Amino acid sequence: MDAIAKPQGCTNFRLRRLTRMVSRHYDAHVAAAGLKTTQYSLLSHVLSLGPLRPVDLAKAMNVEASTLTRNLKPMVAAGWLTQSEGPDARSRLIAITDEGRVKRAEAQRLWRSAQTELNTMLGVERVLALHQLIDDSIALLQRAGLKDEESNDE
Repeated sequence: MDAIAKPQGCTNFRLRRLTRMVSRHYDAHVAAAGLKTTQYSLLSHVLSLGPLRPVDLAKAMNVEASTLTRNLKPMVAAGWLTQSEGPDARSRLIAITDEGRVKRAEAQRLWRSAQTELNTMLGVERVLALHQLIDDSIALLQRAGLKDEESNDE
C-alpha cells in the first residue's frame, strides 16, 4: 500500500488563485489613496533607491523595461514622480516629488491596514508559516536553477 500522500491538482492554479485574492485585498485598501498596489510599490522603490535610471529601477522591481515605462507615465503625469536628464545625454533619472512622498505615505497607511486585516483573517501564525514556506520554496527553486524573474504587466 502506498502510504505517501501525493499532491492533487495544479500547484500553479492554486498559487495564482491565492495571489489574485490577496492582490485584490491590497488593491481595495490602497485604492482609497487613488493608487494601485503596483503604483505604491513604484513610489516606494523610487523613494528608497532614487533618483535612479529607469533600467536600474526596472531591475530593482524585477519588471520589464516596457512595463516600467507604461507604469511611469501616469505617475509622472500626476506629479508624483519626475523624469529628468541623467549624467549623460542618453540617460534619464527618476525621482520622487514632494507630492509623491505625501501620496506614498497615505498609501502606506492603507497598505499597513490591509496587512493587519490579512493577518487577522488568516491568523498571524499562518501568515508567518506562509512567508517561511514561500521563502523556502523560492530558495529551493533557485538552487534547482529556476530564475527569480517576473515578466508581468502590472
